[in-house]
Amino acid sequence: MTKTDVSGLSQLGQNVAAPQTPEEAVLERVPTSHAGTDFVVRFTAPEFTSLCPMTGQPDFAHIVIDYVPDGWLVESKSLKLYLHSFRNHGAFHEDCTIDIAKRLVDLLAPKWLRIGAYWYPRGGIPIDVFWQTGAPPEGLWLPDQGVQPYRGRG
Repeated sequence: MTKTDVSGLSQLGQNVAAPQTPEEAVLERVPTSHAGTDFVVRFTAPEFTSLCPMTGQPDFAHIVIDYVPDGWLVESKSLKLYLHSFRNHGAFHEDCTIDIAKRLVDLLAPKWLRIGAYWYPRGGIPIDVFWQTGAPPEGLWLPDQGVQPYRGRG
């Protein structure tokens, strides 16, 4: 069994303060031990929060990130801290979603990435945001994200 090289990480196993902004957050990566093998990594953040840039009121989302590594994996503690940094960040749903996706693409250069952000209603209207880098690799088993669209009471 192979062992992941974690020697370059600054947050894992350390007591670090939560970043106050997404720009301040440090996303870290580790090399995959399975280069050349296509597999999907999924992160689910069912309690993501940010702030409405107009009212300052909290916004809530269930975010699902799927990606196929091409050399790098995102270190999960750094991802959790990064997502947490949006709690005091005012931005529209679309901006939060696409900023998260693009930051991960810049860090990892994955073979493929998609994000589904299922936002709870603001002003009575749910806003769901979806983005991906392109078509997934041929022959990849890709499960459904499993989040139902908002139905309210019914």
